[in-house]
Amino acid sequence: MLLLNQVKYLIRKELLLEWRSKYALNGVLLYVVSTVFVCFLSFISIDKITWNALFWIIMLFASINAVSKSFLQESKGRQLYIYTLASPIALIISKTVYNVMLMMLLTLIALAFYTLVFDYVPADLGLYIVATILGSLSFSTIFTMVSAIASKAGNGGMLMAILSFPLIIPVLIVLIKLTKNAIDGLDRSVSYDEIGLLLVINALVMAVSLLLFPSLWRD
Repeated sequence: MLLLNQVKYLIRKELLLEWRSKYALNGVLLYVVSTVFVCFLSFISIDKITWNALFWIIMLFASINAVSKSFLQESKGRQLYIYTLASPIALIISKTVYNVMLMMLLTLIALAFYTLVFDYVPADLGLYIVATILGSLSFSTIFTMVSAIASKAGNGGMLMAILSFPLIIPVLIVLIKLTKNAIDGLDRSVSYDEIGLLLVINALVMAVSLLLFPSLWRD
């Protein structure tokens, strides 16, 4: 019960800070809108495979910009203050949940704008939306964990890019395959393996975060 209360108040703290500054939401929305518009001006008409690849490239860099601030922007004083009030488990859970909510919102907005600008809708839009939600979940869990590790070292931005690259590439491969199934309008049973694999990856990343973060936070 204590853990749940701590998680609830920490998520509320993240929401209040975001509402005051609107740093992540406005910055990433501007990045997504401008990037989609530049891609539209550059390509105007593209095939569905390129359309799919461009979307995930845009969302990959958007998620890095949105999630990397989780721990990297926290000052030493604020970290110490939170350390005295909440458990590390509650902190990593709250950061992950907040980033998942943020990325799901951004991804759905980006997908709506992307389909509107390029005037293309996947054959199985429902499956494509499920894939984007799973993708935002995967990006959030991975980048939150890597951000926590990078925040404890110097030059955190560079370290985050290096650490996240080998973790995010397998996820991108699965996501591109899953969304290609949605674009081609294949039977949904064909995509069950990819959906299950993404869920397993998210569960493993979250388990590793819960195991490692308490030791990392004490440093």
